Amino acid sequence: MQGIVLQLTRFGFLLLLWLFIYLIIRSMRRDLAVASGVRSASTNSGGIRDRRARATRTRGAARYLVVTAGALANTRITLGDQAVLIGRADDSTLVLSDDYASERHARLSKRGDDWYVEDLGSTNGTYLDRAKVTTAVRAPLNTPIRIGKTVIELRP
Repeated sequence: MQGIVLQLTRFGFLLLLWLFIYLIIRSMRRDLAVASGVRSASTNSGGIRDRRARATRTRGAARYLVVTAGALANTRITLGDQAVLIGRADDSTLVLSDDYASERHARLSKRGDDWYVEDLGSTNGTYLDRAKVTTAVRAPLNTPIRIGKTVIELRP
């Protein structure tokens, strides 16, 4: 009887080990996909499409990223063609001192004349005008993007 229990325990630990290895590999693949920008650029809900139609009244290209709420309120970053990395990491373009922000929380990237916001697998999520961002979504001008307690907007 003890031999069977010992064998089942060994098998259980082996199974847990392989499950752990699988989760590590899956996490690494996801991080690599995010880092290389492989994620889809489709919208995540009908609500985003409705806001797009509403936002077409504010024409023009975004020139600034403005923090409208949070610890860095009234901070303005001039936008170029480079992506803007947002998070608590020291190498981020916009470094947040927000407990609800992840190290690498979100990315704003330029595609043509439009800017897209993308959540980078953060713990608390990224919100575009109260809708949770799950894929890369076009960010209209003057639309609030919430990351933790920080709110930012693209401005002309």
